[in-house]
Amino acid sequence: MALAAVDVERTAEITASEASLRRFLHGLPGVDQVGAEARVAALSTRSIKTSAKAWAIDVAISMIDLTTLEGQDTPGKVRALCAKALRPDPTDPTTPQVAAVCVYPDLVSVAVEQLRGSGVRVASVATAFPSGRASLSVKLADVRDAVTAGADEVDMVIDRGAFLAGRYAEVFDQIVAVKEACGPAHLKVILETGELVTYDNVRRASWLAMLADADFIKTSTGKIAPAATLAVTMVLLEAVRDFRDSTGRQVGVKPAGGIRTSKDAIKHLVVVNETAGDDWLDPDWFRIGASSLLNDLLMQRSKLTTGRYSGPDYFTLD
Repeated sequence: MALAAVDVERTAEITASEASLRRFLHGLPGVDQVGAEARVAALSTRSIKTSAKAWAIDVAISMIDLTTLEGQDTPGKVRALCAKALRPDPTDPTTPQVAAVCVYPDLVSVAVEQLRGSGVRVASVATAFPSGRASLSVKLADVRDAVTAGADEVDMVIDRGAFLAGRYAEVFDQIVAVKEACGPAHLKVILETGELVTYDNVRRASWLAMLADADFIKTSTGKIAPAATLAVTMVLLEAVRDFRDSTGRQVGVKPAGGIRTSKDAIKHLVVVNETAGDDWLDPDWFRIGASSLLNDLLMQRSKLTTGRYSGPDYFTLD
């Protein structure tokens, strides 16, 4: 559903004032929950030919932000993850590299050292991930630490409490401030859609982040359920499509959390193509935040190449 009521002139008039943001965001068309869920259910049944499946698996691998965000993370674990990002299947040099490795800010320098010159980017969560419960000064310090250490991309979390309380200008201003602190690094804004309750809130949060100059909008931290459902991803894709139609600026989408199998990944790619279009079928515009997904993609890729499945222990565990 295109946002016919939203044109370039109207979007350009939006300011950070509470009243104007509220008027704009609550003027967006509502999301038909039943229709959205029926559409993704229908798209999920699409049959994929073998040749298309092979292409989709390689594209999905190239879109992965290979992620470790645990309290027990160590430099050694990050180095191993980087090695896997560079050569997902050491026995097959035709396997694509992943898009990025995502770690906590204190481990960014380790990833930078391992990935330098490879084309695989270093992403870092920041702004008091995953809760977002910290002062703005602490959040900005978190961002600057990551960028100073060499992060190419920053994944920030919005203050969901402020958003749900209707303090849109506060959320807007924080995103603007974080974007400035990112400098040359790209900013992915995590909406934590599992806490936003409704699709209408997801659409409003998506537009709020894009108006504040986000480079990507991201579903989830991966710490809250539900995370990256197909229907939520479709709502984000509709938002970026309509935002580009209105402003001419393209914004990326990153579902994260719960995408564990090749079937899940391919379903997401179908939804990308059918909702936003093939301009988004590129790692510059669509990412998948995952860890265990890569192994399943590699197993399926091996099956298509050799005619037999490799066991799950054939590939390194993340």
